[in-house]
Amino acid sequence: MRAFDLTPPTDAQRQQLTAALSDEERRVLLHHGTEAPFCGVFLDNKREGTYTCRFCGLPLFRSSAKFDSGTGWPSFFAPFDERHIGRNRDSSYGMVRTEIVCARCGSHLGHVFPDGPPPTHERHCLNSVSLDFTGEGEPLPDRLRRGGPEGEPLS
Repeated sequence: MRAFDLTPPTDAQRQQLTAALSDEERRVLLHHGTEAPFCGVFLDNKREGTYTCRFCGLPLFRSSAKFDSGTGWPSFFAPFDERHIGRNRDSSYGMVRTEIVCARCGSHLGHVFPDGPPPTHERHCLNSVSLDFTGEGEPLPDRLRRGGPEGEPLS
């Protein structure tokens, strides 16, 4: 597996990426919001490929780990690489949950619950607005432009 640079964006990169976000993307990614259920663009996506962070482009989940949880949000049983996901205790709304964030940029992705399918028994419940999608064989995005190629095709 290819290793990805997990160095956080610089202040200048963060400002540039933030300026390119819609109001809804800012609300969810930067202010830990949640999109309404059953409306996200990736809920019914059946294409093969990789879901990446909408903010920085880090690969987060493979389509092969996606499943229909019936909750109204795209759900995955395992991340692309566990190092790409940060987990934080979230005690908002009078309950304790585990928030998941992009390990590189800290953007809010959703929550993870212990009621998913085997083999992990985890349900990573994501906001579509927190994600982008790269089809199989297409180059991954390089939003931080640290030099080098734009991305490598997924095989």
